[in-house]
Amino acid sequence: MFAPLLLNIPTSFVQYWHATTALELVAVATGFACVWLAARESIWNFPVAIISCLLYVFVYYRARLYSDCYLQVLFIALSIYGWYEWLYGGRNATELGVTHATRREWLAGLAFAVAFTLGFGYYLHYNTDASLPHLDSFTTAGSIVAQYLLTRKRLENWLIWILVDLIYVPVLWYKDLYPTSLLYALYLGLAAYGYWQWRRELVHPTAVPSTPAAV
Repeated sequence: MFAPLLLNIPTSFVQYWHATTALELVAVATGFACVWLAARESIWNFPVAIISCLLYVFVYYRARLYSDCYLQVLFIALSIYGWYEWLYGGRNATELGVTHATRREWLAGLAFAVAFTLGFGYYLHYNTDASLPHLDSFTTAGSIVAQYLLTRKRLENWLIWILVDLIYVPVLWYKDLYPTSLLYALYLGLAAYGYWQWRRELVHPTAVPSTPAAV
């Protein structure tokens, strides 16, 4: 599937740089920051994520990755929801702790991912000039599921992010979004770190403050 993408990888570093915009670079920096903060269980990941998503609305629109463009709007809404949940979603309106995803969440997430990939991919293919419509739709669906699990502090959100990031890296490179592609490569490491950090928290829970000290 990815062979055509790899064949289109440019070999000139100068070409990489000239294809990059300042907007994308700022989006990359804030995107990295918000994932690192999430892996650290810092509540500040949500306001930073909102800024990053606003920037990526324009980045993905220019690249004709419309599904990912719309995804950023949903991410903003989920970030606002997650911000509240992390602060007050625990027992007796306390801070939310790390838990495992439930069987219902897994089944609902799988059903949503399949339906969205087929349905929205079909729509993009026949009604827009979208690039890689079904693959774009699949990564969008997986990102939505992962982000929802993140808002509920489910450990397994990091496993889904790893899968999504493995697909995003070659796709974004193919679309000439080189810094963003490299960012998603870094996300792989952050997702693995986040899984390790949250798993440790699940086994040995500690009180994690929702202040800058948690960063």
